[in-house]
Amino acid sequence: MGPTRKSNVCRRLSRRALGFFARDAGVVQRTNLGILRELVCQESTKFKNVWTTHSKSPIAYERGRIYFDNYRCCVSSVASEPKKLYEMPKCSKSEKIEDALLWECPVGEVLPDPSDYKSSLIALTAHNWLLRISTTTGKILEKIYLASYCKFRYLSWDTPQEVIAVKSAQNKSSAVARQAGIQQPILLYLAVFQVLPFSLIGILEINKRIFGNVTDATLSHGILIVMYSSGLVRLYSFQAITEQFMQQKLDLGCACRWGGTTGTVGEAPFGIPCNIKITDSPPLLFEVSSLENAFQIGGHPWHYIITPNKKKQKGVFHICALKDNSLAKNGIQEMECCSLESDWIYFHPDASGRIIHVGPNQIKVLKLNEIENNSSQHQISEDFVILANRENKNENLVTVTASGRVVKKSFNLLDDDPEQETFKIVDYEDELDLLSVVAVTQIDAEGKAHLDFHCNEYGTLLKSIPLVESWDVTYSHEVYFDRDLVLHIEQKPNRVFSCYVYQMVCDPAEEEEILNKSY
Repeated sequence: MGPTRKSNVCRRLSRRALGFFARDAGVVQRTNLGILRELVCQESTKFKNVWTTHSKSPIAYERGRIYFDNYRCCVSSVASEPKKLYEMPKCSKSEKIEDALLWECPVGEVLPDPSDYKSSLIALTAHNWLLRISTTTGKILEKIYLASYCKFRYLSWDTPQEVIAVKSAQNKSSAVARQAGIQQPILLYLAVFQVLPFSLIGILEINKRIFGNVTDATLSHGILIVMYSSGLVRLYSFQAITEQFMQQKLDLGCACRWGGTTGTVGEAPFGIPCNIKITDSPPLLFEVSSLENAFQIGGHPWHYIITPNKKKQKGVFHICALKDNSLAKNGIQEMECCSLESDWIYFHPDASGRIIHVGPNQIKVLKLNEIENNSSQHQISEDFVILANRENKNENLVTVTASGRVVKKSFNLLDDDPEQETFKIVDYEDELDLLSVVAVTQIDAEGKAHLDFHCNEYGTLLKSIPLVESWDVTYSHEVYFDRDLVLHIEQKPNRVFSCYVYQMVCDPAEEEEILNKSY
């Protein structure tokens, strides 16, 4: 989160900030965001539902832009009412965009083309083209043909805003091959690119003859992560693999001879050959076993979170030091909640090294500290806890027998009972340094949700925004809080998608008072 767009308030702040040209630009930006945070959390500030729309195709949101029809249509959410930025020409099903990432221009870098100084959408099409699209006009700025030997389907950042990984669908053996005992040795391919200017690092095959009975693999921060059905997770250095097993360096747009065929790398029909083929077991960096391959790394110093690899341990999280696998003191975290949906845990995205543990009725923010007089070991302690607004009570079920005897049976409600306030989404707005929490309560037959803003440092509730639309807990929901905008996307049955846009509305007198006080 953290958009490049600017609201009317931000534009006013920017004009005033021109008078502070002698200051460091970063200080001015932080000052502006501090004022915006105060305006957002002001008691009189409202968030108004300014636009609602529905679609038969998925709706996506990226930093002030709403995408419809598989990213073909782009709507800006900056204006008082969202307006269409562009609509790309209609295309066949085989040419549609299947996945996309937003790339933003790095500050202070010299780039080869003027168009590079504006943000771009990096998109993957169903027929294996990788496109770079202008986010303001929809014009295709660059296109790369990947390959014909597999179906590429997923995009992700290996290193955010620097390196992307394009992952193929998994190869499945045919029924005839399975009956004959013939296994497809190659599970999937990973194509890795440096972004802007686009340059190829290589295409890597994940081969079961090397890795064994692997079920999935991905790249993150230069680490190849390989997963197995047993719950085992193994980590390898992608750079070391590249240096050891790259068969030939390939450059986009250059002529290449490969396997008796000559063509141009990145152009159809030649595409990009798979030039990283592992022929021997690469050096293992780390391995661990975890239920459902759940594995996260973070904290200061590095720690990891796993669930012991037994079904009865679901909902139990172990926090261990990466350097020696030692369990942190108080490193076993368990909510002990009785609910239909599991609690979840992750390292805080604010780079503080803290951990967020979310259950149906409480959010724990945990911190990782050195143990006094023992700098080699760390302990987990509570930083703060956010509790749902509910009463802890037992329900009494009263029945009357045929003889007239009254029988009372007491039972506990589930922790995520729909008639009690339950946490559904927790996110972090990095520019305003706020935690955003969606809480839902079933009132009669209708679910009602509100979005709460909490101080990221202390957990204090600063603002609560009611969402006017009903919230069905059986639907899929996404909620984005982006500076002065709130956006709710829900998926209903039969692939009906709805989008609700809220924008900040300030009291003019109080807004002016805050601005004058700040400058």
